[in-house]
Amino acid sequence: MAKTNMVEREKRRVRTAKRYAARRSELKETIRSPKSSPEQKAAAPAKLQALPRDASPTRQRNRCQITGRSRGVYRTFGLARCKIREVAMRGEIPGLGKASW
Repeated sequence: MAKTNMVEREKRRVRTAKRYAARRSELKETIRSPKSSPEQKAAAPAKLQALPRDASPTRQRNRCQITGRSRGVYRTFGLARCKIREVAMRGEIPGLGKASW
């Protein structure tokens, strides 16, 4: 089980990224756009850097929905490898079974 503060930090990062998503995309578009003036292009990176660090979606980490574990998490299920095994053995994931050949 992950520390509660780490799980809460992740939740806060998700909220912050959602809040600033429109502003970030607008600034990035200004930087990329050939229609923007050189002054706008120069000012946009400074404004982008002025946003909170956690506004960037790359700071988010995939975590297990059950335990909060950050490593060995499968995106498809949103669970860590240990929990996938437990849940699959109980038959709670449709179409997933233990391999045998």
